[in-house]
Amino acid sequence: MTHSVDVFWSYRSPYCYLTLDRFRDWQKTYDLTVEIRPVYPMAVRNPDFFAKVNRKYRTYHTPDYHRVGEYLGMPVRKPVPDPIVMDNENYIISADQPHIGKFTRLGAAAQKRGKCFAFTNAMMRTVWDGLTDNWNTNGHYAAALTKAGLDAAEILREETEDRDGLEAIIADNQAAFDAADHWGVPCMVFDGETFYGQDRMDILLWRMKQKGLAPRG
Repeated sequence: MTHSVDVFWSYRSPYCYLTLDRFRDWQKTYDLTVEIRPVYPMAVRNPDFFAKVNRKYRTYHTPDYHRVGEYLGMPVRKPVPDPIVMDNENYIISADQPHIGKFTRLGAAAQKRGKCFAFTNAMMRTVWDGLTDNWNTNGHYAAALTKAGLDAAEILREETEDRDGLEAIIADNQAAFDAADHWGVPCMVFDGETFYGQDRMDILLWRMKQKGLAPRG
């Protein structure tokens, strides 16, 4: 029996990026489908978050995700440009978010076609592995969409012509995320149980095996 886990995902989160190798390997090893469900980052969902958070947040967060990347053997660097448009000194989030808006809508279009993990796996590596500046071009998006087995021209056109439809998918993901027992990403929900953070992946795998997750035949 194929098992499935929903993963509520922000394209700005380094910790989401750092799950990719493990989720990829799990799907090769086990009879498992990882359903990426894109949502907007906390900076968009709650623009006051960074202005109100303890100032130690950033001084811990940045070296920590680099440390986790080193531990996992995954290169990681803050994207250039930042997916979120903000004043980093004063923690003011712009009302206009062209980068993360487009990225998340493209993820929703891939989700609609059952290919969100494949698109996310390709595009997040381009954004986060430190090898590419100016990741936010149609050329990079097209390459990731094509690698995922999707019609890049069709999806890029849809992102322009049917933004409301794609935003509705994101809103549906957010509603399901709100029903889970956490607010941060990556947030994984399996059989009604919530697991927050890349550091809970081993426990998630243990639970799925308890409930019958088996190697692929």
